[in-house]
Amino acid sequence: ARRRPGQISGGQAQRVAIARAMVASPAVVFADEPTGALDQNTGAQVMQLLTQACTSTGATLVLVTHDDAIAAWCPRLVTMRDGNIVADQMRVAK
Repeated sequence: ARRRPGQISGGQAQRVAIARAMVASPAVVFADEPTGALDQNTGAQVMQLLTQACTSTGATLVLVTHDDAIAAWCPRLVTMRDGNIVADQMRVAK
């Protein structure tokens, strides 16, 4: 509570956003490019926090990303091209 929003890092801002989203105990969490502005290590930390938060509360995570490394965290991958679903696969997540 000592820092203003403009004074925190991108990773800290994402962690705050996840905490704020999870306070409401949602059944579904929508995350649009949650790691897009983060470096690879911070992105992995944010993904670990996000997936753990959803798993521990039983929430479903719907994640949009262009990053294959982030998509690897998800047990189901739905691929879209030009607004159409071109693949839907179940797999073992990270």
